[in-house]
Amino acid sequence: MAGSGASSPRKRSDARRNEANLLSAAAASFVDAGVDVPVRDIAARAGVGVGTIYRHFPTRADLLVAVYRHQVEACAEAGPTLLDQKTSPLAALADWIDLFIDFLVTKHGLAGAMQSDAAAFGTLHAYFLDRLVPVCAQLLGAAASAGEIVPDVDAYGFMRAIGNLCIGAESDPNYDARRMVGLMMAGLRPQ
Repeated sequence: MAGSGASSPRKRSDARRNEANLLSAAAASFVDAGVDVPVRDIAARAGVGVGTIYRHFPTRADLLVAVYRHQVEACAEAGPTLLDQKTSPLAALADWIDLFIDFLVTKHGLAGAMQSDAAAFGTLHAYFLDRLVPVCAQLLGAAASAGEIVPDVDAYGFMRAIGNLCIGAESDPNYDARRMVGLMMAGLRPQ
């Protein structure tokens, strides 16, 4: 009995790690080749068989939703970690924005693929806002308190502006969304 209890958490931990690797591979595949990338390509990138993907995610919609949630959680968890690790709140905010941009480029493709199920997409959008707006507000507040940016930047409006600057980045190789966001960030600095 003690032996089975010890191996059970390990399997769950391994399964979670495998699923996270699979979701990261799927997200990278979506960025590189779009959301219609063949499942076999995702499996190859993740180093698993196609059956493993279908065992975890029976439909493409299940995979899309899981990737979306996985990326939201990664962005949400990164904010406080970056604040602890970086030398300044502005550096943490800049690194978080880079992660957020990566997510947005993937999100635009996911959003298009999920438009057929407006209710599910609406729920995911609410989840996105609930998880990420407070993190962004925390980062903006820390940078403002340190005098690195102007005070009273609304997190939702800021995230929306970044999102608007990222529209089309996944389909236009001549458009540099990061540069545009960098210019917007420069405007946050106190005069």
